Amino acid sequence: MKLSAEQLARHLPKQLAPIYWVSGDEPLQVMEACDAIRARARDSGCNERLVFNVETGFDWGTLSAARDTLSLFAEQRLLEVRLPSAKPGEQGAKALVEYAARPPADDVLLVSSGKLDKATQRTKWFAAVERAGVMVQVWPLEPARLPAWIAARLRAQGLQPDQEAAQLLAERVEGNLLAAVQEIEKLVLLHEPGPLDAAAVAAAVADSARYSVYDLADRALAGEAAAVARILNGLRGEGAELTLLLWALTREIRALAQMAAAVRSGTSQERVFAAHRVWDKRKPLVKAALQRHRPAAWQGLLRRAGQVDRLIKGQRPGNAWDELLQLALALAGVAVLPAAMTV
Repeated sequence: MKLSAEQLARHLPKQLAPIYWVSGDEPLQVMEACDAIRARARDSGCNERLVFNVETGFDWGTLSAARDTLSLFAEQRLLEVRLPSAKPGEQGAKALVEYAARPPADDVLLVSSGKLDKATQRTKWFAAVERAGVMVQVWPLEPARLPAWIAARLRAQGLQPDQEAAQLLAERVEGNLLAAVQEIEKLVLLHEPGPLDAAAVAAAVADSARYSVYDLADRALAGEAAAVARILNGLRGEGAELTLLLWALTREIRALAQMAAAVRSGTSQERVFAAHRVWDKRKPLVKAALQRHRPAAWQGLLRRAGQVDRLIKGQRPGNAWDELLQLALALAGVAVLPAAMTV
């Protein structure tokens, strides 16, 4: 069975399937869907939880062994598999088919992964899991829906935002739902329940941490190398998450790669900006970045971002902060060492 995130919320109070697979590229919605499944599993008696992180060299036999082994305390269990690549490989596909053929009566299997493409959804293992359980596909929130999504979250916390307040916060987070939730939590702490206007949102934004992921991306687009190094160092000191910082830079690089290719094919820059919903205040930054790099260079930056991602996940050696700095400086137009040479 396939369900959307909204349908999952209506499904869980009624029943608990033996298998759930949550996939998508939007971290917050994937996380919240998994949290809802975990909570429902706990309520049903799953008091033991086993977590399997699928990385290079992972032995899928451990999942099969867990399926065939009773809990030491004869309790129901939640078996959680975290699969970043959304590709289980040959061994994983076999293990999933076998598990789906005879899932334990009392256990719940929860798999979380990146987006499953159409080819993957035609595989034997996908069909087996879908027959035995629930596939939850998470889709990114469309930009036009973000202000309403933010307003609903604020109202759920007792605040009553006006239209300008929700729109201003949507512009601030630019599609990053994790950042939106952080800003909402801050507003809840700063304000009593009741009306919330744009001025209050603007004041809260100005009172944010000294450095932000948005500052890093903007200074990199502007080509301000010294500011990039200073901000990244500050973010590191504040305990920022590497994954979030890489996400912000990769998001800009991917969008700029697409825009550069469109402009090179003959599409006017203004039409490209409109298609990619580039805010007016960001157009100077985007124009500067497009002038700084040739179209082919953007693909090189994307490859470099992929290498940093693998480093963060422990799939290659090196210092993640150093390589993230190299990526940000390269985006800013500074000649840096090849990724393979950084440590």
